Amino acid sequence: MWNWNLPYRKDVEAGARPLYPTMLESPELRWAFIRKVYSIITLQLLVTIVVAATVVSVHPIAHFFVSTGVGLALYIVLIIMPFLTLCPLYYYHQKHPVNFLLLGVFTISLAFVVGLTCAFTSGKVILESVILTTVIVLSLTLYTFWAARRGHDFHFLGPFLFGAVIVLIVFALIQILFPLGRISVMIYGCLASIIFCGYIIYDTDNLIKRFSYDEYIWAAVSLYLDVINLFLSLLTLFRAVQG
Repeated sequence: MWNWNLPYRKDVEAGARPLYPTMLESPELRWAFIRKVYSIITLQLLVTIVVAATVVSVHPIAHFFVSTGVGLALYIVLIIMPFLTLCPLYYYHQKHPVNFLLLGVFTISLAFVVGLTCAFTSGKVILESVILTTVIVLSLTLYTFWAARRGHDFHFLGPFLFGAVIVLIVFALIQILFPLGRISVMIYGCLASIIFCGYIIYDTDNLIKRFSYDEYIWAAVSLYLDVINLFLSLLTLFRAVQG
């Protein structure tokens, strides 16, 4: 027989259960924020897939970028554009609708860079990179939520990951100026993949615990960059392995 004196318990799936042991805010509000961020990331990834697939399938687009002076200049602009957009995007990430306009420019320009990279890569390598990226991102995301609920914190990774990215950038510059061969490219791809795996855990942990509700754009940008960089790192690794 049902005991009517038992305290009322909300459904765990509704978000009533804290995401981590020391959580003081409302779990429902944090879950709503997390869903909003992942909705934006999903839209960004869909735009990236559509733009990249168009660049890969319509061969004159890639040919224009690599065979003409105007196309090469435009390609350089597209490479620089995401970095140029990040500064105003960080400053205006809480100002609507400027934040969404800047987010659109950032996503589309980066999607073109991804598409042009894939245009000169075999379909097998692209498919392997997509599958492995998907598996890694889902696995690390689920792991971080599981670990956070058990009291683990990954904020300490921040300084180490920042230092690792600096080393990676210097490594890439050395590789561009003084090519060290296929083995060094494989090492670069492997190191970059590990570093951005760490960033997925770090940024997901921040999404669960530290990003404020107004920082949904910046949280989405952080995780989107982690996914794209992981994909490009795996693409570089597989291209080097398969020669």
